[in-house]
Parts: sequence; C-alpha cells; structure tokens
Amino acid sequence: MATMTSERSSEPSRGLRALARGAQAYSALFAASSAAPYLSRSKPVRRTGFDLELVVDAVTREVDDVVSFTLRRPGGDELPVWVPGAHLDVFLPSGVQRQYSLCGDPADRNSYRIAVRRIDEGGGGSLAMHRLSQGDVLTVRGPRNAFTFIDVESYLFVAGGIGITPILPMVREAARRGASWKLVYVGRSLATMPFLSELRSLGGGQLELRPDDEFGVPDVADLLLRADEGAAIYVCGPTPLIDAARVLQPTLNPTGSLHSERFSAPPVVGGRPFEVHLARTGVTVPVGAEESALAAIRREVPGVRYSCQQGFCGSCKHAVLKGDVEHRDTKLRPAERDDSMLICVSRAAGDSLTIDL
Repeated sequence: MATMTSERSSEPSRGLRALARGAQAYSALFAASSAAPYLSRSKPVRRTGFDLELVVDAVTREVDDVVSFTLRRPGGDELPVWVPGAHLDVFLPSGVQRQYSLCGDPADRNSYRIAVRRIDEGGGGSLAMHRLSQGDVLTVRGPRNAFTFIDVESYLFVAGGIGITPILPMVREAARRGASWKLVYVGRSLATMPFLSELRSLGGGQLELRPDDEFGVPDVADLLLRADEGAAIYVCGPTPLIDAARVLQPTLNPTGSLHSERFSAPPVVGGRPFEVHLARTGVTVPVGAEESALAAIRREVPGVRYSCQQGFCGSCKHAVLKGDVEHRDTKLRPAERDDSMLICVSRAAGDSLTIDL
C-alpha cells in the first residue's frame, strides 16, 4: 500500500464556510422545487439485530481524546452480523441514547468495537462513555445501517477526524475484495488521528494522511479529484466538509456516486420560523428558521431526550396535541405521523404546534 502524509481544523476555513453556505442555498432551492420528492427520497435505516446486554471487554486509548471499546456478550456467544457503515444505539446508565459507528472487523463475530471522541462541551454522551471501565455492562440496539456500503470496482474515502470510524471497516472490506481504493484522512495533527497503524497495515490501496498542522486545511475539490471516474465516494467528517462535497461532486465526477454520514445535526434547509408550545412544561418556545425545534426546546428544557439529531433513531419522538407537522424524518410509520413528530428534524407546517412535553 502506498502511504502519503500530506480533520479539518476545529474551526472551518473561510473557503469551507463559503462552500457550506453555497450548499445550503442550493439545497433550499432544491427542497422548494416540485422535483424534490421524486429525486431525493428518504433513505430508511436498515435494521438488524435486537437489544443486547454487552460487557465492556477492553478499553483502549487510541489518541489523547479518543477511546475505543471492545464489547462482547457475557457468555461469549456470537454477535449479530453487521456490514461496514453500521452503528449501534448505545443506552447509557443515565438514560441517554447515542449512536456510535462500528469500527472493528465485520468478520469478527465475537466482538464489536466502537470509538468515542471526548467532547467536553457536547451533550454529555461522550463524557459518560469515557467514564466506562472494563467489566461494565451496556445495553445496545442494533446493528443498524444508514450508511450503506455498495460493491463497486473503485472507491474514494474521505474521512475527517472521528469520521474515520465508519470509514475504517469500509476500507478494510474494499481491500479484502481486491477493489481499487484511496483514502484521504484529514485531522488537526497526526497525534489526533486514531487508527493510523491499522490503516497503514492494509494493502492494495493508497492512504494519504493530511494533518492540518503540516499542510493546512485541505481543498475539498482537490480531494474529490482523486476519485476515479465512476467511483463510489464516501465522505464522513465535519459538516462543512460534507456540504462542500455534496455541492462539488456532481460537477467533478458526474458518473460517480457520493455517500456521506455526519455526526452532528444537519443544517436546516427551507425552514421558516414557528412556535412550539410545551403542554406539560407550560412554556411557548420560538423556533428560528435556521434552527431545529430540538435546539430551541433545549434552551428551555436542557434535559429533553435526543440522540441522532438526524431523524432516524426515534429518541426525540413526542406526541403532537395541536397543529400540523412538516415531517422530515425517516423513522415514523405513516400511522404515527398523524399524532407524533421527531423534534430533531420535523417542523410546524403552519405557525405553531403544541406537543406533549
């Protein structure tokens, strides 16, 4: 395997911010068009497995702020099959639910591996995970997959920071299949980028490492130009990286396909302001055009339950007592949409909603 050392910094560059604004503007126009429902259908989460009680068999510090966890069944029985791109829903002792990508080897039926970057100013999930020790028991659900890995002859993988976690099993599988692959892995510095030794041990492809402290923030268009014509392009990392890739890829490689997964809430596209009344709490919360109902509600009710922030896990489901909903999730069944909503992505179809919260 050829290796070249060539996340993005924690602060997006001016160029990436401009690309992200362009992406959002384009998306807003597209979302408002009559073609949107036909050309951008929702992608349901692929579900396998079930709720499991798993034991933390090993805790490994991969880099300073990233810890990986090896999970096994208490009796050592085989675990449900999974494919690259899958994640686990993890239920923490506090009741918080979070999704973490499986980053081990799908061929290993006896253990799962997930990795978590500590985010001190986040929602608390990563801090709770970093307090786990060997022997602790976790309830998990899954594996589930909303980031499907397709079988093609050529791949370009672009990973930013902790976005390497779903990408790593994909690269391993591409190498196992003998496919042509290239991985561009970006981050603040080599010291902050987990799993480098594993990636360097894979054969048959090309690994390019681009720490910002050596090469500066990468140009997204330049990264995408590394893809072969017709390649499958997988991107996981910070929101500006993904948004820029979505805008640029159709022009740079029109016969290729772009697949992406983000670890944070997507930008609100085509939103309009509304109010949500919290019936049990007794407050009315204004929701801005560019924020989610969840973000607005958390200002008044910081402990409101949520997880994926992308409309597929169902953690933030609430009953709707009054008003019409513009559903933007991929989770709820048609029968549930009459009287429920996922507040992380869905919005009022009118000026106000009342929910059971």
